Amino acid sequence: MYAIIETGGKQYNVSVGATIKVEKLGGEPGTSHTFDKVLYVSGDVPKAGTPFVAGATVTASVVDHGKAKKVVIFRYKPKGGRRRKQGHRQPFTTLMVEAINV
Repeated sequence: MYAIIETGGKQYNVSVGATIKVEKLGGEPGTSHTFDKVLYVSGDVPKAGTPFVAGATVTASVVDHGKAKKVVIFRYKPKGGRRRKQGHRQPFTTLMVEAINV
């Protein structure tokens, strides 16, 4: 059984026991987080939402927080001596999916 949830403007395909990385969420490692924006739930009778499945939730626990690898942004204009180098590291939260409630 799996579900498709929405968080941080993105959609994730999750199943029980899976580990996913999402946009940074609040909470210390070990705390629980419930997602109510469930778009689809598979199973004996699949349920698709319009846009969300009524009454369906996904419960996950926070495993860790971190930052992704650095992305380098380099802007360059020839013949003008214009250079600009900038870096960015996107923060994320690692979650362990505990239950899919329908």
